[in-house]
Amino acid sequence: MHCRKYGSKRYIGSTMFVGVVLGLALGSWLRTRGNVKMCISNPMRMDTGLLQHQVSTEPTLTYEKPKDNMIFVGVMTAQKYLDSRAVAANQTWAKTIPGKVLFFSRSGSASNYDIPVVSLPGVDDTYPPQKKSFLMLKYMHDHFIDKYDWFMRADDDVYIKGEKLSKFLYSINSSKPQFIGQAGLGTKEEFGTLSLDQNENFCMGGTGIVMSRETLKRIVPHIKYCLKNLYTTHEDVEIGRCVKKFAGVTCTWAFEMQHLFYQNHIDPNGSFSKNLNSKDTHRALTMHPVKQPQQQYRIHTFFQDAHTLELRHKRLLHKREIEVMNKNIIRKGYHTDDRYGMPPSLMKYRATNQHDILPWEFLSKAVYSDRDVNPKRGLEAPLKNGLEGIMMQVMQMINKNARQRGRIIDFKEILYGYRRVNPLYGADYVLDLLLVYRKHKGRKMTVPVRRHAYLQQTFSEIEFTEDVSSPNPVSPIVPLDNIAQGPQPNLLQIFQNKVNYLYTGTRDSEDLNAGSSYTPTPETIHFILPLSGRLHTFKRFLSIFEKVCLQHGERVSLAVMLFESEDTESILQEVKTLKMKYQGYDLRVVGSRDSFSRGVALQQGSALYDKNSLLFFIDVDMTFNQENLNRIRLNTIQFKQVYYPIVFSQYDPADVCPKVEDCEMRHNPFIYGENIGYWRQFGFGIVSLYKSDLDNAGGLDMTIQGWGKEDVDLYGKFLKSNLTIFRAVDNDLVHIFHPIICDPNLEPAQYQMCLGSKASSYGSFDRLSKTVLNNEAILHKNEKKLEQKETGNLIQN
Repeated sequence: MHCRKYGSKRYIGSTMFVGVVLGLALGSWLRTRGNVKMCISNPMRMDTGLLQHQVSTEPTLTYEKPKDNMIFVGVMTAQKYLDSRAVAANQTWAKTIPGKVLFFSRSGSASNYDIPVVSLPGVDDTYPPQKKSFLMLKYMHDHFIDKYDWFMRADDDVYIKGEKLSKFLYSINSSKPQFIGQAGLGTKEEFGTLSLDQNENFCMGGTGIVMSRETLKRIVPHIKYCLKNLYTTHEDVEIGRCVKKFAGVTCTWAFEMQHLFYQNHIDPNGSFSKNLNSKDTHRALTMHPVKQPQQQYRIHTFFQDAHTLELRHKRLLHKREIEVMNKNIIRKGYHTDDRYGMPPSLMKYRATNQHDILPWEFLSKAVYSDRDVNPKRGLEAPLKNGLEGIMMQVMQMINKNARQRGRIIDFKEILYGYRRVNPLYGADYVLDLLLVYRKHKGRKMTVPVRRHAYLQQTFSEIEFTEDVSSPNPVSPIVPLDNIAQGPQPNLLQIFQNKVNYLYTGTRDSEDLNAGSSYTPTPETIHFILPLSGRLHTFKRFLSIFEKVCLQHGERVSLAVMLFESEDTESILQEVKTLKMKYQGYDLRVVGSRDSFSRGVALQQGSALYDKNSLLFFIDVDMTFNQENLNRIRLNTIQFKQVYYPIVFSQYDPADVCPKVEDCEMRHNPFIYGENIGYWRQFGFGIVSLYKSDLDNAGGLDMTIQGWGKEDVDLYGKFLKSNLTIFRAVDNDLVHIFHPIICDPNLEPAQYQMCLGSKASSYGSFDRLSKTVLNNEAILHKNEKKLEQKETGNLIQN
């Protein structure tokens, strides 16, 4: 590896300071002498072997944190966008600019939000905005010409990466006339109609125009002339013409400008509403157009997350440096348990026996794994997105100094690869890559290149957030009538809204009395149960509901959405009897004479409650306990998260244990084993959510009749929403076995889903295979057919 040497006095001095600080932390004084070698590892924790060597990403220039007076950005907007686009820009990318950002609009403009607006006298919001654009440049010059090195003209639908832009401008001399942006000559239709001379061009306004202080000084005295001599209706073309005439420079023709000042031609709707994890968005300084304000926030969050990863990686590098220093100081018998600080290596873990060997999965267009029942499966979305993210980071590292080196390497595809996950250290990848080498300096060339890469994603240190859900974590459950209604204790203010939210459903914190006793009030869970017939099963459900909820004073309600059947009167009587016994509870039956539809039942049931109600969609075959109620409250967060538990579904007890007296699962449903049941991974019918979140997602499809499909449809709606789906195994939710009868009159898709559910309930693979082995007729079926075929052939011969 080649590393650049630094030997300046400033660098040596700063290195000595860092050494002293680290020495104090280690308990020893360190002293640095001579030249210091600096090698920056890549942000992917890449092991030796990428492109058959470990890549050094040494800096080609010294970069210091930009000054606060480096850039002035003037944003052209209009009155109608001051409370939308301008607000989004001011709250996102404007905060990253090392300088000042002002929004320029027509005379008399004002915003209802706290944003810096300049209303230009004598200017309106008509399009094209030539006058607004030139007078904005004049305002910059008259008020800030000696305070900033660079001046930028921007639109309100552009996203600017302030830190990256400042790094780019840091290497350019602002005392000379500079005119920077994506160079343009107009569209094919406009070519020859823009009155541009042979050597003239313009910087396209949408992606932003940057000019040095010297350029602005030269053109502002002539702005009146430029406004009086307009040849087109395009203000960016006229600015380019004015700059060429009076500053003597044209827009930069450099090839990379189209990538740095990026115009989105891929997404037809603009706004970068699709995948942001692409090479175009990562290397861009500006991104245009972003028409929707919510996309500004989405883009900003994406790059903030990326910045967080960079900071974590820097911390990882520091940890590794400390480990190296520790080894050098304490050479003999040095040992550490700090796995986070270990250098990248595929040999971190060595198996001591055959059972500890970590097998690799083979990756190509599909995943081949020995750990799955299906030997070949498609690339799941998380794995696919993860690989895309990995390659994006790898290519960023490889092309870090592409501009200086005069070449760029593009990723084409992963030909094949291997993957394994080590629970102690992280994920390892061995990838065979097809790359494209493009040289654009000197002798230009484009060459396909195939390389092997060894990558390692290191797990970070354990992080946790304490969730203070109760002043007394083991508070006893008391009857409903005995719950104290006194004021809450004086908890830390930072946790108060969370506590109120979990237990009372409110969000506003109030003045608290530190000396008061308090028993938290759990949020009410509203059970919604679709039902048609099945009286015996319903009696069992009511018995479970009474024992778990009503007898323990749980805050719950029950709405039975009843479709008419021969059991209707008996079901009504069961609910009436229970309601008489527990008169303080909301237990109701809502009847319907229509054909059974689970989607209709759940949608109409949810309409019984207000938008802040916590709903739990459940089936009559389910059993549960109090721990399940606690998880429903904790895992369901209004406006943020819905809870989709994966329930345990029993096999037929008659097959699992034919002797009733010896069958424990008949008496205790909370028994688990591979021959007893299975996790219902394909089921999405059991869910807890808030009424407001259900409404915002679009609700259930009430056109779906009969059994199934409505749950998958709702699950898909939540996937497309901004809500997080908390999907997890819940061992306190069990689906008790019952024979499944599939109605052939169901819609084909529903009928196939029903048959699949029925097949899954037959029994475990082990039990079914033993059944086949013990059945001579099934086991030797093919042999008998072969014998019959051979006998027939002999007779013919």
